[in-house]
Amino acid sequence: MNEINTKRALTSWFFHSYHQESVTDAAEPVERQLQIRAATPADLTSVAQIIAESFHSQQGIWGWAFPVLRLGIYEDLKHRLASPAPHHVCLVAVDTTIGAANNLVGTVEMGVRFSNSWAQVGRSFPYLSNLAVCPKYRRNGVASELLTKCEYVSREWGFQDLYLHVVEDNHQARQLYFKQGYRVDKIESSWNIFLLRYSHQLLLHKYLRANSTT
Repeated sequence: MNEINTKRALTSWFFHSYHQESVTDAAEPVERQLQIRAATPADLTSVAQIIAESFHSQQGIWGWAFPVLRLGIYEDLKHRLASPAPHHVCLVAVDTTIGAANNLVGTVEMGVRFSNSWAQVGRSFPYLSNLAVCPKYRRNGVASELLTKCEYVSREWGFQDLYLHVVEDNHQARQLYFKQGYRVDKIESSWNIFLLRYSHQLLLHKYLRANSTT
């Protein structure tokens, strides 16, 4: 496999919808000033780094793939920002606390998907992916702020639902999502080529009450 095909294969694996890892906010958050806004082309290097280090280890036998994954993530994001779908946004969290130098510390993407269920063919719904937080900023409320902003955007788009996937044994991430009001909609299975085993994936759903405020 040549370098281009290797990059595409790894990037395709990485952007699989099931990857929702390392986003726990379980501890008491530290007081920080965060700005949540849409990503710009100037943010892409930082966003790619955060996603890559959140979902892919730099240690062991897979460490060699890290630069390739990061580059693939960067190029994929660059393409999506250059040719945005009507309902797609990449959000970033920026630490604006005094002395923080406006560090970009977290990110999430949201788009609209269509159901392939026989009972709901053609039904569209907002779906979250690539929720990731810089390691040293985890447990500071960053993921919660990003999720809250996604709820606001979903309502702006005219929806009252949000969906995402999480690995069943990722207990910290599940704790965060359940705390935010998500509930299990469906249990699915997927072959994880990196861990060489089947893993259960939970499709989580949150209904956004029309009278809620964010």
